[in-house]
Amino acid sequence: MKKKKAILLLADGTVFTGSLVGSHGTNGGEICFNTGMTGYQEIYTDPSYTGQIIVNTTPHIGNYGVIDEESESEAPLIAGIVVNDFSNIYSRVDAKSSLQEYLEHHNITGIADVDTRKLVRHIRSKGAMNAIISSEYEDVESLKAELAKVPDMNGLELSSTVSTKSPYFIGEPDAPLKVACVDYGIKRNILRCLVDRGVYCQVYPAKTSLQEMEKWNPDAYFLSNGPGDPAVMEYAVDTTKEILTLGKPLFGICLGHQILARACGVGTYKMHHGHRGLNHPIKNILTGKSEITSQNHGFVVNKDDIDNNKELEITHYHLNDGTVAGIKLTNKPAFSVQYHPESSPGPQDSRYLFDQFISQIQK
Repeated sequence: MKKKKAILLLADGTVFTGSLVGSHGTNGGEICFNTGMTGYQEIYTDPSYTGQIIVNTTPHIGNYGVIDEESESEAPLIAGIVVNDFSNIYSRVDAKSSLQEYLEHHNITGIADVDTRKLVRHIRSKGAMNAIISSEYEDVESLKAELAKVPDMNGLELSSTVSTKSPYFIGEPDAPLKVACVDYGIKRNILRCLVDRGVYCQVYPAKTSLQEMEKWNPDAYFLSNGPGDPAVMEYAVDTTKEILTLGKPLFGICLGHQILARACGVGTYKMHHGHRGLNHPIKNILTGKSEITSQNHGFVVNKDDIDNNKELEITHYHLNDGTVAGIKLTNKPAFSVQYHPESSPGPQDSRYLFDQFISQIQK
């Protein structure tokens, strides 16, 4: 079967040609790369990747198909994928479909047969930028006009667009603990990690007021991961400030970490090309131990602001570049991490953070 041609155009004018995978069409977003060797389905369905084109650095993608239990949300919200070797067949016995069928079903356009090593080196050198994939346009100038319409991730608010539209419960109603989870783009495995520890969760839309959540009288609050720029989420920052006045335990992950930091007067900024993968080394300053973590973020909190804030303490940092990876308040039971301790996909070194949260609630 003859492969259909596709083009990848980057904002700096760089062009890659390859073969179409997924759905025939044209779609653009911010291009980023993930270094994970497994877990492409979990990556594609992580709402934090909304509007982004994912470059998978592992060369073989699609070889184990798709299974419902490994989706982190109802559907992938990515803008596209870029891979080296794409497999239309799969070997896993319990897979429900091929990745090609899955991408077609969700109208995701991708490109294969690309030198992803060269592409990743380019992104690492030039930084994250917008890009567009197309199997419709062969004229680069026409494609440039389409790329110009793609919004910049800097200053883009996306959490309210991917959040649940109405509250819902997960877990056992007679569980000993109740946690209100603010959904900025929450992953299913985060909720599983809480439920497995005896928590009954109510998941709320991103813009739910504290007054509304307090009607349920939760024991604690959780701020989820999600997409977009935290600097334009004042609604979330304001609600978090109100939560902190209650003195109830609060745990934030990824975007939730950035929102907690901003609620404490700490700034955030866009990284050169972000952290995305399953092998990021983190050091826990409090224990002296290191952990290998799963990460997905393009923004980070400002270390200088934390150093000048007597109410905050850095608990974790990234061993590759020294960026802040975890904080806690010194005067309230609130803490957060920049990475993903639910580990889906990825190593489970950081699951202790959920136990730490439970211990704070029980106290």
